[in-house]
Amino acid sequence: MKACMPLLFCPFMLLRAFAGDSLPYRSGQLITNHFISAPFPHPKRAEGHTYKNDFFSAAEHYNDSTVAIFIPNGFRETGTIDFVVHFHGWRNHVDEVLHRYQLLEQMAESGRNAVLVVPQGPRDAPDSFGGKLEDPDGFKSFMDEVAQTLRQKSALRRKDFTIGSIILSGHSGGYRVMASILNRGGMTDHVKEVWLFDALYAETDKFLAWYDKYHGRLLDIYTEHGGTKDETQKLMATLKQRGTPFFSGDETKGTSSELSTIRPIFLFTTLEHDDVLQKDHTFKQFLETSCLEKLTP
Repeated sequence: MKACMPLLFCPFMLLRAFAGDSLPYRSGQLITNHFISAPFPHPKRAEGHTYKNDFFSAAEHYNDSTVAIFIPNGFRETGTIDFVVHFHGWRNHVDEVLHRYQLLEQMAESGRNAVLVVPQGPRDAPDSFGGKLEDPDGFKSFMDEVAQTLRQKSALRRKDFTIGSIILSGHSGGYRVMASILNRGGMTDHVKEVWLFDALYAETDKFLAWYDKYHGRLLDIYTEHGGTKDETQKLMATLKQRGTPFFSGDETKGTSSELSTIRPIFLFTTLEHDDVLQKDHTFKQFLETSCLEKLTP
């Protein structure tokens, strides 16, 4: 790995050291903070977690309450803020997620007028548990703290903003916390879109219940060997059987107009499981075709 550039260009390597700070970034403002409402610590992981005979201690894997918040340059204050909240998968942590999947770059390049939020889940552990965000109204408490953090630490001039539309995005094991948020998070009426990046392993009934009630945009990109193909095909079969329109196609052939439709969208990709977010700039593509307004109207 090449040596880090000056702080302005390499903040993601410093999230843990500077948690609680607001750092300059070449395309926006990056805020990291420890949240009371963050997924962890949580009583259900107070004694750690065992997976396939391997033990993951609470101190090392379930004690990090870091949350990253990114405001792109040119963000237009309207009195309402839209959010994209992204949940990482197994064996990962926030600074690596921002760097590995180029989330800040893709967010900025999309030109969407929204704020990106990335909470720390189980740190470097094979675990999909969402901690406090699986508790009833846990997501509402979390978003309230996000808003309070923006009022206190961001460069935004307007402090009286309200929370607008929310997009839930998740990679791999991030599906479980997303399903819980839709089911009992307390802000489901704000969730306009759900993006599953090779992440539909289970909890399909909760994603379908959200779509049936709110008719938001459900995007599911899946791979051959990521473990989500069977569940994705089952969902498509269910939709077909009951006559619900949906789009299914190859990820490289889906046009912007097809992706912009408000219906379930299923994209098959030949990419590897760990490449679906950034290799073809799919996160950026989903942003560009989303309900979010442009930075410059």
